[in-house]
Amino acid sequence: MTATHSAEKKRYYEAAPQDIDVENFRKVIESRRSVRKFTDKAIPADVLDACLDLALLAPNSSNLQPWTFYVVQTPATKKQLIKACLGQLAAKTASELIVCVARTDRLDEMAKRNISEFPFPEAPPAVQKYYKFIPYNYKTGYFNALGNFKKVAFKVARKLDKQLPVTAFNEADAKLWASKTTALACENLVLALRAYGFDSCMMEGFDEPLVNKILGLNNQQYPVMVIGAGERAVDGVFFPQYRFDRDLFIQKV
Repeated sequence: MTATHSAEKKRYYEAAPQDIDVENFRKVIESRRSVRKFTDKAIPADVLDACLDLALLAPNSSNLQPWTFYVVQTPATKKQLIKACLGQLAAKTASELIVCVARTDRLDEMAKRNISEFPFPEAPPAVQKYYKFIPYNYKTGYFNALGNFKKVAFKVARKLDKQLPVTAFNEADAKLWASKTTALACENLVLALRAYGFDSCMMEGFDEPLVNKILGLNNQQYPVMVIGAGERAVDGVFFPQYRFDRDLFIQKV
């Protein structure tokens, strides 16, 4: 890294904020519930946009941002989407319906954007090289040729006791990668809504082929969930929240 790049890096360094109110953060998380019934109060457009912007700040692999959020507001399309959500009350009563879609069809585009929109005046050579090759980590090629090649390469590397990063050997692997990342953004979105005083319901029960048809998605775009959002009705939460013993899920090794 050149002296110029070192100076730019120092300029963009962000110290961790020290004034975060942990109790309010805890309140946001603990008060987030899967709301099944909403009032007819609308979410102000600026609030919805702010929440979507916070969703886009979610961590993601190599900053490839493999997601699209479809905010369905056209009445006819919204009616179709409610049908695709099996007529769930959370969909029927929601002020907003947002379809969160994972994507593997924009790898090259996002890689190029990381070079052209890098925060320094010019992306360092190492960064440019990285983004020329990283898309292939998630590509599988025609008839899975690239995926099969990577599979063989990984087997050889294992025999040589070499460590390699997780990669996509087939379309299902690529879909899983994009879906995991998109789910992180979904969590940001619902927590942001709660922080602004609104609620949500993450719906995974929907007719995926119908959602694909409604939104005109291609075969490399995968609806991860439909989020209903709005103001919680008095009877919008059906049961008390409970979780199983933490020892079932947390292991320190």
